[in-house]
Amino acid sequence: MADPKGFLNHGREVARTRPVDVRLKDWNEVYVPGSLLPIIPTQASRCMDCGIPFCHNGCPLGNLIPEWNDYAYREDWSAASERLHATNNFPEFTGRLCPAPCESACVLGINQPAVTIKNVEVSIIDKAWDSGDVAPQAPERLSGKTVAVIGSGPAGLAAAQQLTRAGHTVAVYERADRVGGLLRYGIPEFKMEKRHINRRIEQMRAEGTRFRTGIEIGRDLRATDLRKRYDAVVIAAGATVSRDLPAPGRELNGIHFAMEYLPLANKVQEGDYVAPPITAEGKHVVVIGGGDTGADCVGTAHRQGAASVTQLEIMPQPGEDRAPHQPWPTFPMLYKVTSAHEEGGERVYSVSTTHFEGDEDGNVQWLHLVEVEFIDGKLTQKAGTERKIPAQLVTLAMGFTGTDQENGLVSQFGLDLDERGNIARDADFATNIPGVYVAGDAGRGQSLIVWAIAEGRSAARGVDRFLTGESELPAPIRPTDRSLMV
Repeated sequence: MADPKGFLNHGREVARTRPVDVRLKDWNEVYVPGSLLPIIPTQASRCMDCGIPFCHNGCPLGNLIPEWNDYAYREDWSAASERLHATNNFPEFTGRLCPAPCESACVLGINQPAVTIKNVEVSIIDKAWDSGDVAPQAPERLSGKTVAVIGSGPAGLAAAQQLTRAGHTVAVYERADRVGGLLRYGIPEFKMEKRHINRRIEQMRAEGTRFRTGIEIGRDLRATDLRKRYDAVVIAAGATVSRDLPAPGRELNGIHFAMEYLPLANKVQEGDYVAPPITAEGKHVVVIGGGDTGADCVGTAHRQGAASVTQLEIMPQPGEDRAPHQPWPTFPMLYKVTSAHEEGGERVYSVSTTHFEGDEDGNVQWLHLVEVEFIDGKLTQKAGTERKIPAQLVTLAMGFTGTDQENGLVSQFGLDLDERGNIARDADFATNIPGVYVAGDAGRGQSLIVWAIAEGRSAARGVDRFLTGESELPAPIRPTDRSLMV
């Protein structure tokens, strides 16, 4: 265990961010380089060797958190990295992007600030890369079986890496021009620099995984033809259909889905554009949606030089402390201030968009809204609260409704859907089509990166059993498992 009195002697200390006026001038990650590692042994010592580590339950990956906290406390970074990778293929992704449900379930968090599990995690993996402890793990022998993975987000990459290491020949198909899925084009550079993806892809290539970009299954290659080429298929195409807002004026120019806006900013960082085709520069920007994707739009607009940024949320503002109906160790809905919110802008809660107003050229200029409240569980507009705010660029960041069905992937395979419109699967993550499996948001619906990786690992076990009759690959979750929430 770590220091038995660590949680008594030391308070919670998190990673420091660069000054706002400095970081808004670039697209680098917001944290002060090198500032985290010196405080991590002390922070890891706060892990209290609790009788039942509920952090394991908070994380669907089943991360061995007390074990690698102990190694980090002792500064045995190689051992910490080994324990970290035992359950997580890509801790540098989760350590930067996950909202850390493990910290919400931390036993110390009952009456003190929780252990900084996420910061410890990212410090371990960054140190492992710097020390050369992350190396390709090529299989000792090949099985002679082939697997196609559709989608290169965290679920697809996790499934591909597990199956490659099990000895199968794996090809990952990605419809975008680069590997990474939403990690590549949905996550801004200031939250995770894409070099972290690039070096994982190189590791996977060295292990034997093949990547084929610019190929959309269903359009560029029929799903049935893909199934004939491979012994098994894993669908990890994500839940990429954005939730729309059918308000009057939606057709005006300047109103875009977040996933139309964010990828273009990332393509500038990749060198594809000098300036993005959709930009916030000099404009009054309104972001509809109060979640992480909305915050990504806020931070991107700041860096593009927006005149103003306003983020709208239909739900009431969460509190700063756990609500009584969200007790420990559930994941609470709390008021969250991200690095993007620190950089400016206004956040408006309990409002609903009524319509958009444009100029004579068809460009959006104003957004009309009204305050709302819940009465007997029903959303109700508050009379006399209508107003309009300037809006020359509007991004819709209201989540996703399911996997793409217009490209033919679902219909060509002949896949069954569940009652929520996701691809149905059994206990082994298998669909109704023999040899075809589904992992990640395509089967679960919109979820967190840790769930995507856990699904990819679990689906890989199902595929391995299908191909060989048995499997030693881990399966951290079942398709029916849900977050530790109320």
